Amino acid sequence: MSTGNLGTGNLGTESTSTEGTSTGSTGRDGIRVVIADDERLVRTGLRVVIDAEPDLTVVGEAADGAEVVPLVRELRPDVVLMDVRMPGINGIRATEQLIGGMAEPPRILVVTTFEHDDHVYDALRAGAAGFLLKRARAEEMVQAVRVVARGDSLLFPAAVRELALRHGADGRRAAAADHGPIGRLTEREGQVLRLMAAGLNNGEIARQLVVSQETVKTHVGSVLAKLGARDRTQAVIAAYESGFVLPK
Repeated sequence: MSTGNLGTGNLGTESTSTEGTSTGSTGRDGIRVVIADDERLVRTGLRVVIDAEPDLTVVGEAADGAEVVPLVRELRPDVVLMDVRMPGINGIRATEQLIGGMAEPPRILVVTTFEHDDHVYDALRAGAAGFLLKRARAEEMVQAVRVVARGDSLLFPAAVRELALRHGADGRRAAAADHGPIGRLTEREGQVLRLMAAGLNNGEIARQLVVSQETVKTHVGSVLAKLGARDRTQAVIAAYESGFVLPK
């Protein structure tokens, strides 16, 4: 993969699959990955990067969203690298089908060319755990897969703020923060949500608020429960869309 700058965020065997088919497990313990992208060259590049890591394995590839949904149901990967712009069913719709149609869906990491693409925002709203630029360095790519596989979100605050601004969370909706789920947050939970939106991880939030990481974890869990958010990404989007956190 070529080099690129992802911005500020929360980072946390050979096979011969053909598109739309599975390669099966390599037998190694580790993170199982499916790649969904309509460009064969991109899929090949991602496979080379991922399969070079001892704890990561590409178990299947798909060339469009119509292929990735049944493939994921069959293989049960931990992470799907999802292109948003694909023929047939695009990555947004495929994400919706996987998140809404599986009891234990995989973590979905959007892989995109443009960080300010509206399709990225729609995919995040649909349930993707974060996004990554296709020009990312190899070490950034594998770290991103590990981060989302362990249940964390991959957020890039500047990019999310820009997308939120374009989607209307520009201050005129600030009053909405006093109503609905966000209005039920305690003062400390609101502080935690704002720091989440700024891209801070639990350890950084704990240092900022001078509390333990366990306390922060409890607050984060409460924020997600009150907002009905699947993960931190969904909570941050809710914060921007309600006007609780205003793009700057």
